[in-house]
Amino acid sequence: MQKKLIILGAGESGIGAALLGKQQGYDVFVSDGGAIKDIYKQELAVNHIPFEEGRHSWDVILNADEIIKSPGIPEKSELMKKVRAQQVPVISEIEFAYRYSKDSKVIAITGSNGKSTTTALTFNIFETAGLHAAMVGNIGLSYARQIATAPADYYIVEVSSFQLDDIRDFKPNVAILLNITPDHLDRYDYKMANYVASKFRIAMNQGPEDYFVYCIDDPEITNYLKEHTIYSTTIPFTIMEPLKQGGFMANEQVNIQVNDEPMIVSMYDLALKGKHNLYNSMAAGIAGRTMDIRKEKIRESLTSFKSLEHRMEYVATVRGVDFINDSKATNVNSLWFALESMEHPVVLVMGGVDKGNDYSAIRDLVKEKVKAIICLGVDNAPIQDALSGYTPVMIDTRSMKDAVNAAFQYAAKGDVVLLSPACASFDLFKNYEDRGRQFKEAVKEL
Repeated sequence: MQKKLIILGAGESGIGAALLGKQQGYDVFVSDGGAIKDIYKQELAVNHIPFEEGRHSWDVILNADEIIKSPGIPEKSELMKKVRAQQVPVISEIEFAYRYSKDSKVIAITGSNGKSTTTALTFNIFETAGLHAAMVGNIGLSYARQIATAPADYYIVEVSSFQLDDIRDFKPNVAILLNITPDHLDRYDYKMANYVASKFRIAMNQGPEDYFVYCIDDPEITNYLKEHTIYSTTIPFTIMEPLKQGGFMANEQVNIQVNDEPMIVSMYDLALKGKHNLYNSMAAGIAGRTMDIRKEKIRESLTSFKSLEHRMEYVATVRGVDFINDSKATNVNSLWFALESMEHPVVLVMGGVDKGNDYSAIRDLVKEKVKAIICLGVDNAPIQDALSGYTPVMIDTRSMKDAVNAAFQYAAKGDVVLLSPACASFDLFKNYEDRGRQFKEAVKEL
């Protein structure tokens, strides 16, 4: 008898899991409570995978041998309460994909900020070294789809806490934990300890033959490590002090000391600028060294890498004003990093769906660097209440075109207009990509 595999949610990860499940001989059924994109419906039809949209058939779902759950479905939902009551086994797509990639090496990257950049940078290192690698997970194709359609020798996987919540055996050869700052706490009973524990699940199945790469400058990480044992080989990185083993700064140089072979790159030669990118570059470089990639290849990659779309992406210079698209900054910490890296006066475009943000963390940087805030959202009151006393100008806008025009009006030659919203995008845009593209279009029209 074929095992019944039910997939809840028909986004990229769900479709990838469906394709891999079908390939591996499961009886697959896809169920989505909302509408499924036409391109995904076509894929399911072509591959003869039955599906439903706009509803959930309880009798079918609760009769599953195993359920793969979309990371976006919260445990508090009626759907998950029924599934848990029936004790149907639930896993995430990365757990399912991992079953069929155990002959490959897996480098998994998580953290509240910098995941996408570090994943792309790590992939770039492996590609520069000529290795057969794939970049998957929250960035690009889903892990399962990649395995089903184009298996690789190395998988560089960006993973979120939601994906880690439903793993059982997932065991990366290298696990990277960049940082932990408050985010998505509504999914963790508003308890930071729950969110921290979720992030550390990335290392829960690792043994001494695996590597756990982590930032010792992050208090949440170091506090957790004081009370919990990690069984893999730990490699720390820091910008505060020299280390015998790991990544560190000395004499304005990034040092990566792994496997008794030091590698040094001047911080001024790194392609990605800003303090946060020192961390990201160290983490990626360490991952490369754990896999014995040559120092020259790592250095070449770290100094020539092009940043991701929507992540501190240079758009254009118009009459001496630089425009930067950081639409992927969907929390306050990401905005903090963006402002921290700015060396010229900033006109800041921010706002959107506020997830209970605490803007007090950026007040000092706003006071020091921001000459005007252009609020872009349906409800800008939380931003205005928190920051109006810290910048001379605050404007309300409801469209990207108006926001960009207002920002340009307040910017002078030598200034930077920075889109770094610190909020989700769903009030006015489809997603952060749509928001970033609209920003770039509006800049072109100036």
